Amino acid sequence: MCASLGNCAYRWLMNLDVKTMFVVTIAVTAVLGLLLLYAWHQQRKISSLAWWGVAHLVACVAVVLISERGNLTSFWSVEVANALLFVSAGMIWNGARLFDGNKSSPVGIFGGAVAWLLAAQLTQFTSGVHEPVIFSSMIIAAYAFATAAEFWRGRHENLVSRLPLVVMLATHGALYLLRVPLALFVPGGKSEALFSTAWFGVIGLESLLYMIATAFILLALAKERAELEHKVAASVDPLTGIANRRAFLDSAVRSLNQRVRHPQPVSALLFDLDRFKSINDRYGHAVGDRVLRMFADIAAIELRSTDLLGRLGGEEFGAVLFGAEASSAVATAERIRNAFAASQPNGNDKGLISVSVGVATIAADETAEIETLLTRADEALYVAKARGRNRVEVADGYLGRSRERTKEALAAPAAAALVASPGIVPAETTLSDVLREKRTVPSGT
Repeated sequence: MCASLGNCAYRWLMNLDVKTMFVVTIAVTAVLGLLLLYAWHQQRKISSLAWWGVAHLVACVAVVLISERGNLTSFWSVEVANALLFVSAGMIWNGARLFDGNKSSPVGIFGGAVAWLLAAQLTQFTSGVHEPVIFSSMIIAAYAFATAAEFWRGRHENLVSRLPLVVMLATHGALYLLRVPLALFVPGGKSEALFSTAWFGVIGLESLLYMIATAFILLALAKERAELEHKVAASVDPLTGIANRRAFLDSAVRSLNQRVRHPQPVSALLFDLDRFKSINDRYGHAVGDRVLRMFADIAAIELRSTDLLGRLGGEEFGAVLFGAEASSAVATAERIRNAFAASQPNGNDKGLISVSVGVATIAADETAEIETLLTRADEALYVAKARGRNRVEVADGYLGRSRERTKEALAAPAAAALVASPGIVPAETTLSDVLREKRTVPSGT
């Protein structure tokens, strides 16, 4: 029986078979490196996987050299072997930088190895008992903490595996730093015994478990990144970079459902670029695409971060403004309309581009589905088209009114424009007539 738990642990570590530990570490490290390289082959966009895979193979070579200590000179089994371990740690750190879009750093990759090789040329360093242990531990710890910091800086990306990886890297660095006080405060003779037997067991076992765990977490992290990119690609309009129709409607539905807990007014804005078909026909689709991107950029600038914006199809865009009453929504729509009209892609064609906007609002105590809200905004948008385009109309300004008041709303000052514009309904037409004829108006108006 052991006198204490510490004595039991010490005796167990002393009895670890060193050769077996080396063989297992070499085999596992090589397999993990090949596994990471295979994952990179499947996902070439994530170059970090290649760096991490090669880093494990470099570490495998280093462990092979260390295992031959006694058969090889100290230059190979100590100096070169540790330098390769530091290069491996630097490559993992560099992979973390590339994973979050930072530039590769050759100085960071090879800095630790170069510092070690330079220090190894000093007689006082190589002849000391504690100096190599302290210096190598500090290099490994520095790389571990630096890698953890790189992953921590990218925490804004919603990847579940990122935090466990940061914790594991920081723990690995802390365990290596623990060697420094042990080397400083344990007497020379006991220090040599400690680092050659018990401490080797701790470091060897921890390093093996660390490599296994980090390799699988890195694989999980890359898989999450790929899945997130696919999810984003499925929800983002590739031309304008804003939400596509499906993502826009899904977000709007979720946000409207949350109004049960926090009642607030909601406004829907429906945008339709005027005469967009004629722009494509006259200037080509490249200019048309530029106009679409320009409108999306302008709308995104004018809207708040809490507002939803999406491309519903073709030249039609939608926005949902939470907490915005009709007056605020109209003011926002007017800012977007004016900014878009002022941004002509061709200076020689004044008035080439414009947008019509329909606005619909529900009060804080009202409930409505997103389809109903957009339908009301669409009706107001059609009225804006019927009254001459390049204007903002509010659904509540027309819906529910009598026939006579609707006539007044559709009358002057837009009467002349209505009569002169082909395909536009006359001013004396009521809203119900306008909506009845909606399907007959050519696309691209």
